[in-house]
Amino acid sequence: MTQSNSAVAPVLTPDAASTMLRVSGLNVYYGESHILRDVDLTVPKGQMVCLIGRNGVGKTTLLKTIMGLLKPRSGNITFAGHSIVGKTPDQRARLGIGYVPQGREVIPRLTVKENLLLGYEARAERPRNTQDIPEEIFELFPVLKTMLSRMGGDLSGGQQQQLAIARAIMGQPQLLVLDEPTEGIQPSIILDIESAVRRIVAATGISVLLVEQHLHFVRQADRYYAMQKGGIVASGPTSELSNEVIQRFLAV
Repeated sequence: MTQSNSAVAPVLTPDAASTMLRVSGLNVYYGESHILRDVDLTVPKGQMVCLIGRNGVGKTTLLKTIMGLLKPRSGNITFAGHSIVGKTPDQRARLGIGYVPQGREVIPRLTVKENLLLGYEARAERPRNTQDIPEEIFELFPVLKTMLSRMGGDLSGGQQQQLAIARAIMGQPQLLVLDEPTEGIQPSIILDIESAVRRIVAATGISVLLVEQHLHFVRQADRYYAMQKGGIVASGPTSELSNEVIQRFLAV
């Protein structure tokens, strides 16, 4: 009897097939300080999930761990059904995870166009013409089309945030991770960013994991998770987000 050497692809359960990101039993330490405690979280394909909680409860630590910037002491992170624990941040980006960190990290001495073109670095396969910006980017963020030659550092905070999200979209991610995209931004621009993110989900099927404090933006998500002292303490559809939960985890 002969044996085949061909690899057999893993069979995904229906639940796994509908899940873009799953965090299971995640524990993260800074030195001996236990920051994340047995965190479980799921982002379904094509949905927006919002992570809420007061400052200092571990939200940014969780996102950095998902991106490979911090190493967990225990637990697992699966993306599109496969474990990514041990993969570097650039490997995770090429697998299809786009990340917009708190503070945006726009490169100030590059033009808007040059900042956008950096997004191609996250693609597993580069386009033939790496000097072209897809028109879809300007449909999402029209203001950027008029600013291509301006330096990134000369933009307002709201314009920089739009540039940072657009740059992440240039990498064609399957999952977009956003860390407080409305922080320090004027209300009119917040609405523009909310609208763009919802259109990204609706038009492309990209999944979104969002850390946010702005209640109106939180309610745009499909589901929420609330964090306290490094753990998940509440979750559910945002349509069922009660005033009690809002007061506990969003009120200053």
